[in-house]
Amino acid sequence: MTYAERLTSRLEVTGSALCVGLDPRPEKTEGGVEGVPEFLRRVVGETMAYAAAFKPNIAYFEAMGLRGFEILDQLLGEMPSEVPVILDAKRGDIGETQKYYARSYFENWGVDAVTLNPFMGYDTLEPFLDWEGKGVYLLAVTSNPGSADFQRRDCEGKAIFERVGELCERAKKEGKKTTVGLVVGLTNADGDVLANLPDVPLLVPGLGAQGGSLDSLKGSGRKAASVINVSRGITYVEGNTDYAGLAKQWADQITKNLSSD
Repeated sequence: MTYAERLTSRLEVTGSALCVGLDPRPEKTEGGVEGVPEFLRRVVGETMAYAAAFKPNIAYFEAMGLRGFEILDQLLGEMPSEVPVILDAKRGDIGETQKYYARSYFENWGVDAVTLNPFMGYDTLEPFLDWEGKGVYLLAVTSNPGSADFQRRDCEGKAIFERVGELCERAKKEGKKTTVGLVVGLTNADGDVLANLPDVPLLVPGLGAQGGSLDSLKGSGRKAASVINVSRGITYVEGNTDYAGLAKQWADQITKNLSSD
């Protein structure tokens, strides 16, 4: 089963495209760093019924030093097998280095997908592209204002994000085993952007605390399995630790908005 097929199956089970982001902040967690494992365990357990995927962001674990890596290792070992895990790492380096990143994430930690920075070129993606059942998401149009600095600039008649989309099509034509999707930030996912990207799985951040609107996805006609990430809007809502309730609210909102086009 390809990663795209597994994700599609999970979307059918949940009826929602919600991706639950796991970005632990010790300063906002009871017990600090040592309280993080139980906090994450509770979030995962309470939200998994509504989660099409989970997305731990590696930066938040790295910030806790060696203990953070231990916590991430423990978390990944305990994740429910039926829910795909997307490791948000945004790695981008020369091919030899990327080979070791790929082994670290896919072989050692066993995550289902990982985010990659494609701006050093196709050869830097290749170490990730022959992993059966795995997926990668290439940064195309991110949710920050600075995406205009490069991603939406013209490059020989096409926007740079379109050139990134072409890498997905190249991998498919070459028969690569890994599913190749794209990261498209909700705050910048207008119709022109979506119309100029291939119909591949999307990882869509920007809903919730970042202020993105689901309206931008309506009427896009995309068929590939895509997920919409919410992190702080579930895990760190002041005065509300009903993670299941918050996840259900977001899941229902996503389903309602995307089924009304």
